[in-house]
Amino acid sequence: MSRFNDPLSNVRVASPCPANWDEMFGDERKRFCGECKLNVYNLSAMSREEAENFVTAAEGRVCVRYFSRPDGTIITQDCPVGWAAFKRRTARMATAFASLLATLFAGLFAVSLFTRRTRRRRSASWSRTPTPTPRPKQKPTPPPTMGAIGPKVERPLMGKMAPRNERN
Repeated sequence: MSRFNDPLSNVRVASPCPANWDEMFGDERKRFCGECKLNVYNLSAMSREEAENFVTAAEGRVCVRYFSRPDGTIITQDCPVGWAAFKRRTARMATAFASLLATLFAGLFAVSLFTRRTRRRRSASWSRTPTPTPRPKQKPTPPPTMGAIGPKVERPLMGKMAPRNERN
C-alpha cells in the first residue's frame, strides 16, 4: 500500500499565520488573506472527500485552516465523531421532548378521570336525597282599596297664635 492513501493525515502547517480568520473576506470555506495575498481554505468546512481531493490536487503554495484532534487527525464537516455527537444530542432532545409530551398527556388523562368520577358521584347523590329548599314566609297582602280618585283637599288651620313658650 502506498504511504499517501490518506492525504489528510499528511497535512502539516509549516509556519502558522498570525492573521485573524474573522477579519478576512469570504465565506466559511474560502477567505482571502490580505497579509500573504493568498486564499485560505477551511478544510474543516469541507466534507472528507472534498478535503482529500483539494489536498491531492493542490500544487504550489496553499494556505489552509483546519481543526485537529489531540492525536493530529483533521476534523472535517462530515466527521463521524462529530456526527455521532450530533446524533446523541438530537436523540437526547427527542427523548426529553417525548417524555414531556407523555407526562402532559398522562396528567391530562388523570385529571379527566378524576373530574368524571366526581361529577358522577355528585349527580347520583343529588338524585337520591333531594334537599328541600326553605321558602320565606310571605306577608299577607293588604286588601285593595277601591274608589274614584279625587284631589287631596287640604284644610287650612285656623286659630289664635300663642307665644313661643306656650306652644306644644
